[in-house]
Amino acid sequence: MLKVLYMVIPCYNEEEVLKETSYRLQEKYRLLMDKEISKKSRILFVDDGSKDQTWDVISNLCKSDNMFVGVKLSRNKGHQNALLAGLMIAKKNADMVISMDADLQDDIDVIDEMIKKYKEGYDIVYGVRNCRKTDSFFKRTTAQSFYKIMKALGVDIIYNHADYRLMSKRTLEALSKYKEVNLFLRGIIPELGFRSTSVYYDRNKRFAGKSKYPLKRMFSFAFDGITSFSMRPLRMVLVGGVMILIISILIMIYSLVVKILGDAVEGWTFLAISIWFIGGLQMISIGLIGEYVGKIYKETKERPRYIIEEVINE
Repeated sequence: MLKVLYMVIPCYNEEEVLKETSYRLQEKYRLLMDKEISKKSRILFVDDGSKDQTWDVISNLCKSDNMFVGVKLSRNKGHQNALLAGLMIAKKNADMVISMDADLQDDIDVIDEMIKKYKEGYDIVYGVRNCRKTDSFFKRTTAQSFYKIMKALGVDIIYNHADYRLMSKRTLEALSKYKEVNLFLRGIIPELGFRSTSVYYDRNKRFAGKSKYPLKRMFSFAFDGITSFSMRPLRMVLVGGVMILIISILIMIYSLVVKILGDAVEGWTFLAISIWFIGGLQMISIGLIGEYVGKIYKETKERPRYIIEEVINE
């Protein structure tokens, strides 16, 4: 029996690209239906509180063809929460779910290979970029540095993989048990432990519109990922404190020797630099610890990660 495939696509201010995205995916589905996937398969768009006409476009698509499903969140909750909302709705009816962004940078022809891997018994199939030629030098360098830092901090993350992936129904059931508010799916999904593999593709340029991840948001996302999955930054603060203690003892010995030799004025520059250095390091350490405390604060409130306002064609 053919399996039901759902595509889950989070959208935020994507009115410029949605018509083209829906057309290409619709054509892809028509090629796959009756051969690879069931006719009950659907394409699910999640409107993450867009400020433009994104929801109007999604609504019209749903009215024109019941292949499309529309989910509207009550307000903007961020890409990861919007994606999770779509996944949790899709898992009710789907045997497998593929998530991707709306900007058509991910190669939809890889969907065939993902389905093939699913049929071979893989529960998770990661879409991994072959290279980053389409990125600017700065974005390429920072992105690669992010993956390397995450690996160095002990986080199990797939290199050059974003959110283009296939997940089986039982994988989604396991994901639904993760209740944290500070959501970082790229780190959570490898932790699920099901059989997984990767397919590789060349990433295209954005079809239309602007990136929803400017520099500030990109760094914020990276920092959230690090602090959500690794305790090593806190341990680094402890190690830094021990090192400063050792240095301060050496400075104390140095100061005593200078005092005994009657040349106490000589160390003032060094002392001033040391005070500023230690003070700056303390502020950074307190700020880092504060980030972790803030995450704990958010988790203890147990507020909903998203609120669904409307669903069309569920």
